Amino acid sequence: MLINMLKFKLPSVYTILFLLTVLIAALTWVVPAGQYEMANNALLGKLVPISGTYHQVESSPQGLKDVLLAPIKGFYDPESNQSRAIDVALFVLIIGGFFGVVNHTKSIDSAIYQITVKLQGREIWLIPTLMGLFALGGTLIGMAEETLPFYTLVIPVMIAAGYDSITGVAVVMIGAGIGALGSTINPFATIIASNAAEVSFTDGLGLRIAILVLAWLLCVVYVMKYAQKVKSNPAHSIVAAQQDDDKKYFLHNSAASNNMALSFQQKLVLSVLLLTFIAMVIGVSYLDWWMAEISALFIAATLVVGVMARMTEQTITATFVEGARELLGVAFIIALARGLVVVMDEGNITHTFLHYAEGFLSDLSPIVFINTIYWVESFLSLLIPSSSGLAVLSMPVMAPLADFSNVPRELVVTAYQAASGLPNLVTPTSAIVMGGLAIGRVSYSHWLKFILPLLAMIVLLVMAMLSIGVLLS
Repeated sequence: MLINMLKFKLPSVYTILFLLTVLIAALTWVVPAGQYEMANNALLGKLVPISGTYHQVESSPQGLKDVLLAPIKGFYDPESNQSRAIDVALFVLIIGGFFGVVNHTKSIDSAIYQITVKLQGREIWLIPTLMGLFALGGTLIGMAEETLPFYTLVIPVMIAAGYDSITGVAVVMIGAGIGALGSTINPFATIIASNAAEVSFTDGLGLRIAILVLAWLLCVVYVMKYAQKVKSNPAHSIVAAQQDDDKKYFLHNSAASNNMALSFQQKLVLSVLLLTFIAMVIGVSYLDWWMAEISALFIAATLVVGVMARMTEQTITATFVEGARELLGVAFIIALARGLVVVMDEGNITHTFLHYAEGFLSDLSPIVFINTIYWVESFLSLLIPSSSGLAVLSMPVMAPLADFSNVPRELVVTAYQAASGLPNLVTPTSAIVMGGLAIGRVSYSHWLKFILPLLAMIVLLVMAMLSIGVLLS
């Protein structure tokens, strides 16, 4: 029996998300349904809860039918006529198709070979460089869904450099995630939260920068040490225990084994690839683009690459469909993750958890209060993985409580910000986490084994910085 327990494996991500949905549905039968009164916030242009107005409403327990409908509503809710996750899921499929066409040209394989040759003996410095770039995107614009295309680029480079797929996933996910955790002027989190808390987003900026820099350094050292350990002995890789077929993909399955020079045609394809990503960043940052516009951009880039590579119409369509098929599972994961939130909202228990948090925070000393706020926001972030959604819901309730504990409201914003970045690193309700792991073919259990020690260090660092912030206020 003990042997069987030791051999237990965590279920697949699909099963984990479905079981979590069942658990939330079960909670709607025992947790009282309730809501806050909502008021329009002119600065946010959204309805926000009014502190102290929570009241119980008619119970709306979610049954088997609701659980089964949740992934469908996670994609698109026909009753509300509002897009849910369908735009992100479609974007993922288009990204898969785009890289299917690009990979057919062997341009990325050849580029990887050139990179590994030029960085011979210095590959390790790719990790801080790339993590720095992703952290910059995370802290400035809250880069999240936009990171999904980068996994297909970064993972092969890391494998070719002698590391493993977890290293590639970590560079992207932790890089962008730590940037979001230490957001400085992220308009989708920090600015929204500051407005909801009725403070300037520049208040507390120094502390957020300090958290960002220290946490980024901690993460870079952690990932680099792991990568060096894997390179020195592949048996140390966390994914080394996977099936033999997967080992061939994950460990040292490198394009660098073939001496490939970049042709002029391949250089043109790589130029289109680079310009497409630059256009995506500019569009999201300055042109108010979102998934529809970005998807259209990658469709256009697919056609340009196909023409440049002199591919036939049949080849373009076949490789595009095959590439999209590779990421079909990611699209389903996004729907399942969003469906969990649908069940909680329709069961009217989201505001109840917020009300419990409001009562829990009363009459605490300043240092205990700010650290408790951090843990409460961390818990809420697991239930509400959207950083902007969490800000709109929690800040109007949490920020006024700080006044009674003599804690500056900007510290509450910083605590929220650090907590709202956690879903981007570990939570199974986050489509970004599950999508990135699916692209990298890394099981959730393997990711937990890798990330949990680092997560504990990040939490301790944030709590220490928040406590220092209280002492200096």
